[in-house]
Amino acid sequence: MALSRTWLSRPRGVASSGESTRLLPQASRLVELPYSSSDDDDTDLPAAEQDPAAWCHVPPKPGTFSQCVRYLAFLWNLLFLLLGLLALAVGVWGLLAKGSLGGERLAPLGSDPMLLFVLVGLGASAVSLAGCLGALRSSPCLLRFFVGAVLAFAGLELLGMLLLLAARHRLRDALRDALLLCLLRYQEEPDLRFLVDEVQRNLRCCGLGSYRDWENNPYFNCSAPGVQACSVPASCCLDPWQNGTVANAQCAFGALRLGDMAASTVVHLGGCVAQLSAWLRGQAGGIVAAAAVLVLVEATGVLMALKVLGDIVPVGARD
Repeated sequence: MALSRTWLSRPRGVASSGESTRLLPQASRLVELPYSSSDDDDTDLPAAEQDPAAWCHVPPKPGTFSQCVRYLAFLWNLLFLLLGLLALAVGVWGLLAKGSLGGERLAPLGSDPMLLFVLVGLGASAVSLAGCLGALRSSPCLLRFFVGAVLAFAGLELLGMLLLLAARHRLRDALRDALLLCLLRYQEEPDLRFLVDEVQRNLRCCGLGSYRDWENNPYFNCSAPGVQACSVPASCCLDPWQNGTVANAQCAFGALRLGDMAASTVVHLGGCVAQLSAWLRGQAGGIVAAAAVLVLVEATGVLMALKVLGDIVPVGARD
């Protein structure tokens, strides 16, 4: 604010000489203040324009703990990115080696175990890559995608466990259907053949309910023209080794032509469905422990991502 010059004066003839003498010291103490337009302007500016920090949010520099969590999240996701790429490479290599990606093999692709490696590797690689880049570049978008994808996977796993518990009485039927598919495609899929041989050899069983289930296989059926007609796989044999060292691939030839008594001296008569069901029930503790470890791994990744996200996103922006 400005103060104009003030002159103390009295009209002529009104004040006496004594009064003028008393007013002069008071007038000498009056000082003219300079006028500045900036004083008025400053009082009218809003607080946001006076403080440049209020124009945009300046995130604070993350502390040592936040930096450690950020790089740990990057390394954590990098590990699973490499594992996912490894699973993807194994699956693609398996499909290419067996020619499953060829035009004439597209039909059985859905029953190929290598397809599971491809899908799991592709999903794990994509999600882990988002987590790596999100932690390294401090990208809220990628971190939110990572958290959402992991939570979606956890939800699907929980749904699968609930469905498994609800339909546990149908587990034997599901195992029977899976083993029947493996039995029918035994010669056509090397992976299924390896799986069936391992199950029959380790559980000492043969077929689904009995060794005669192999008659459903077009190559082992007694009406088949090949040398494997009326036979079962060598993994059904009581002693699949010749001289204890060399695998005897012909130990079960003609087993389906024999009676049960005679066949019992050559192959296992019992089926694998009951044996596999009992084995799975015995491994229930290990399955639960594996599921708990998987949930812990996913929870660790989500918590680290949320910590990094909380450090780079202001509180007001989250709302």
